[in-house]
Amino acid sequence: MRYLYLVSLLLYLGACTSNTENTSSTEATDPVITDTARWVVEQAILQHGGAVLDTSLVRFTFRERAYTAARTGAAFLYEREYTNEEGQVIKDALSPKTFSRTINGEVAQLSEKDSSAYANSLNSVMYFAFLPYFLTDPAVQLEYQGVTNAFGQPHHELKVTFRADGGGKDFEDEYAYWFATDDFTLNYLAYNFLVNGGGARFREAYNARKVKGIVFQDYLNYKPQDEARRDILAFDDLFAKGQLDTLSRIDLEEVVVE
Repeated sequence: MRYLYLVSLLLYLGACTSNTENTSSTEATDPVITDTARWVVEQAILQHGGAVLDTSLVRFTFRERAYTAARTGAAFLYEREYTNEEGQVIKDALSPKTFSRTINGEVAQLSEKDSSAYANSLNSVMYFAFLPYFLTDPAVQLEYQGVTNAFGQPHHELKVTFRADGGGKDFEDEYAYWFATDDFTLNYLAYNFLVNGGGARFREAYNARKVKGIVFQDYLNYKPQDEARRDILAFDDLFAKGQLDTLSRIDLEEVVVE
């Protein structure tokens, strides 16, 4: 009986030790990253202050036009105000479901085509101003392309396309993004667009600054010397080889966060 007791006790203690070791091993193991592209984007959004942007009021000036973005999660109100060449004060307002324009305080009657064009224009400015914030939207399709060293330091390379459902009017456009591997900042991007005959552009971020927890960046805007080039995943090499021409600067001025 004593022998059986000792055997039972040893088996019990062995099982407890094994369970403890397995538990410790499980607790010490980092979570498995099953979607690298999504993980990179999530780290980048944290780095750029996405949590603050979720509940914020942002004001800035872009090309002599005043912009305001009020966000509460998925709900938003974007506004733009400027004076046109005729001296008229134009105010645009875009929410998830509506767009409106007033001219000198009077509601403008717009065609569906014009309304769509003005709304897309306003939304586009906000999209680029707050990148990479929107890269987790349901319509976004992320593809991890690996790490490139074309910029002199390693960057995660991602390709982005959009689903037709929820992807907007320009859902067929393609984007590429390059995030630094050390701190996940968005330093470069390229896109292939179809509107107005189509084309491709490359942007290099500069003048990064943090305003109340949100990172804002300006960009140098380039086009390929061979304008037939549309393979945006190769634009990092074109940039490194000096085969891109400067088009313009994308500068956000007088940035205020409330």
